[in-house]
Amino acid sequence: MRAAVITFPGSNRDGDVAKALRQAGATVEHVWHGDHELPAGTDLVVLPGGFSYGDYLRCGAIAGRAHIMDATRAHAARGGLVLGICNGFQIACEAGLLPGVLARNADLKFVCKRQHLKVERNDTAFTSAYAKGQVIDVCIAHGEGNYICDPETLARLEGEGLVAFRYCDAEGNVTTAANPNGSLNGIAGIYSPGRNVLGLMPHPENLIDGLVGGPDGPGMFESLVGGKKAA
Repeated sequence: MRAAVITFPGSNRDGDVAKALRQAGATVEHVWHGDHELPAGTDLVVLPGGFSYGDYLRCGAIAGRAHIMDATRAHAARGGLVLGICNGFQIACEAGLLPGVLARNADLKFVCKRQHLKVERNDTAFTSAYAKGQVIDVCIAHGEGNYICDPETLARLEGEGLVAFRYCDAEGNVTTAANPNGSLNGIAGIYSPGRNVLGLMPHPENLIDGLVGGPDGPGMFESLVGGKKAA
């Protein structure tokens, strides 16, 4: 697995996700947002968390138009894997890789805490190390994580199994109380129609060691690396 982690002005989780990928066995290269090409042989492009361009205009709006995003869109169109985490999810939506937008949290407050997620399916390149319906423990840190889209898009996401994760409580119940930002249907992450692009607001890369939080994050990165080895 060869991964390219894109760094934008204001990215702050690029090092974290690179460490998580290397821990899982991937080869990682850092790519600057102003570059025009991805490294040869790239399997996975990662759009990391942070506050690209200071979140001016809209979160991810400027980064979504960076030079490297043309190469990222072409990579995704060929079936290449793309992972957008937090600000990276916002960038993926702004770049047209995923539908919908991430709006201000419903209570208009920045939220930073541990959060339970329900894994909706485990037959994807991103989730094969998890069980379907598994409840995992991750971190969230965002002020604009409220996923919204038009009714037709929501129906398609639900009908085609493109919801990747939902906010839930420790028992896996998807409730209003367990939803930290007001996202439609408790959506925490979605796939593209080909399920080769994943965007999610939570940070699995921040819980990759039991000594510093918890062990549930590595599953995503082990899924990606293991799937590539199996192929």
